Amino acid sequence: MTEAPARKLSLPDAAEELAAAGDVTEQVIAWLRYLISERRAADKTVEAYLRDINRFMSFLTEHLGGAPTLRDLSDLRATDFRAFLASRRRDGMTSRTLARTLSSIRSLFRFLEKQGVVENASLGALRTPKIPHAVPKALGVAAAKKLVTSAPIAGGSEDETWVGARDTAVLLLLYGCGLRISEALGLDRKQAPLTGAQDTMSIIGKGNKTRIVPVLPVAREAIAVYLDLCPYVLDDADPLFVGVKGGRLNARNIQLLIQRMRGFLGLPDTATPHALRHSFATHLLSAGGDLRAIQELLGHASLSSTQIYTEVDRAHLLRQYMGAHPRA
Repeated sequence: MTEAPARKLSLPDAAEELAAAGDVTEQVIAWLRYLISERRAADKTVEAYLRDINRFMSFLTEHLGGAPTLRDLSDLRATDFRAFLASRRRDGMTSRTLARTLSSIRSLFRFLEKQGVVENASLGALRTPKIPHAVPKALGVAAAKKLVTSAPIAGGSEDETWVGARDTAVLLLLYGCGLRISEALGLDRKQAPLTGAQDTMSIIGKGNKTRIVPVLPVAREAIAVYLDLCPYVLDDADPLFVGVKGGRLNARNIQLLIQRMRGFLGLPDTATPHALRHSFATHLLSAGGDLRAIQELLGHASLSSTQIYTEVDRAHLLRQYMGAHPRA
């Protein structure tokens, strides 16, 4: 999996408003630079980490009676960290949010330790809050096929047949290529795989990492039909998928489309754009796909993220067994 070129550094303004002493603020900004330039962290990840640290520093300001310094961070005990997490729990934070918050704090302290400015072993005494185990909700093969071919039924009016063709092409990329909705709608016109020889696409996913995904002929054909019907002339730098006013198509349009389609097709509430990506992985695995290959196709940084689909596959097999075996 190759990495895209480094992005231009852009620090959120909130970093300048930390409730901390100047030496801490300086190190937090250096940490953010590290996350962006070295770790290739996504913008939303950096923003979430910064929000967590802002809350942590605000808590420490009240807890310690003043803006925390680097020396204060070195002197924190496990009880201080637990007091912060307990306060967040009282504010109604879920275990998943608390786990991410603790991850943000650990990331900052690891960075500070590497810089030789803070050394604190107390974090090692904390346990990460247990997160409820959720198995991805994949659609059955028949339901997924219905969903990706029924867009014109639930889409626009008859004089907007191009909208139905567009929506079909988007859904085929989600199910046929395993793309995230943001990845599909982030494509530009020049990336459209239209020629017979162009059977792959280069996708920039989470963490600004690039992966190569194969494109099925049916998806290529759907994109070609959409572009042929589209009333807008799209240049290479224009969005591949546009709305009725000509701007880049918004994810909310596809979410609302699938919401309508659930009613037409009698599908469960778990039928969402992301469920098509789950279905892509689950169906590949059920057909004997290699887990490592599926990891690459999905753009997962860690195999552990992909292994959850083995549980989906086992759950499906168990349901088939219980429904078919005469002694089940």
